[in-house]
Amino acid sequence: MIDKIVIFAVVIATFNSCTATKIEKQESAFIVMKTAKFKYADMGFITDTSSRLKVDIYGAGQPLMSLEINGMNVCMSTFKCMEKQDFNDQILNSSYPDTLLENIFRAKPIFNKESLVKTKDGFSQKLTKEGEYDISYRVNGKERIFRDRLNKILIKVREQ
Repeated sequence: MIDKIVIFAVVIATFNSCTATKIEKQESAFIVMKTAKFKYADMGFITDTSSRLKVDIYGAGQPLMSLEINGMNVCMSTFKCMEKQDFNDQILNSSYPDTLLENIFRAKPIFNKESLVKTKDGFSQKLTKEGEYDISYRVNGKERIFRDRLNKILIKVREQ
């Protein structure tokens, strides 16, 4: 009898821990990520919860890349987990704010809404800092495009 109670308690605890993280938004999208370190362009999923953001890119039904962003770190299947600023330093650009990548995937303004221009179905931002970045970022309906011409970085998400 005690064995059954213990098994029941373990099952209940497992279900409770699995449902504790609430998925706020999950979307399928065509995702393009091009940097000096990697290039991916294929269908994927973006899962947004209260505590983390997860981006999975698939090619021919097989996982190509997984990216997870939480409050402190960015973890990528092809790289070790790094603090957000270290990820920017090594993969993107050291001048970028810690929240840049997650804001792009969440379709939110970057750089504390600097140079924000609202449009009919979204917004755009143009940001330049001589010798560091030349950014155009646009969110329109189901599409968001981040392009840094100086650092040759492109992140494009088109919801399906």
